[in-house]
Amino acid sequence: MELFLELEIVYIVIGIFILSVTAIVTTRDFVPKGAFKKGMSFVGAFVAIMIGLHYNVTTSRMAEVKELFDKGEMIICENKMRRTVSKSILLSKDMEGWRVEGDLFKNDDYERDFHTARCLGWMGSKPQLEEEAKKIDRFKLKKEEK
Repeated sequence: MELFLELEIVYIVIGIFILSVTAIVTTRDFVPKGAFKKGMSFVGAFVAIMIGLHYNVTTSRMAEVKELFDKGEMIICENKMRRTVSKSILLSKDMEGWRVEGDLFKNDDYERDFHTARCLGWMGSKPQLEEEAKKIDRFKLKKEEK
């Protein structure tokens, strides 16, 4: 349940807002009788189905990413902390220091952890991988200089 709330709380709040708007609109005088019951039923069911689908897609992707990481494959994760350097980061079990703990990818060289829900299996080319490795090396050098 904790993981569900962690992943879906934003969408639950949006769903509550949509249901509130539906409730307000369907209780107006110009709307036919019975519209509240029908509107809340249909909109509520739609919101619940969409949140459930999003949760299932996200958790299956998280499991896939963990499996790829365990196999030593390259993973790409959204990097919200260092937007100026790069919007994403490549990581792998073969790269020094990376480990998965629960639903987080961790490395002692990074201040922040990367949630598996914000990662995908990487399908880039070898030159891109080499360029990313150079960026990581530059990052490590800068960190060592400090």
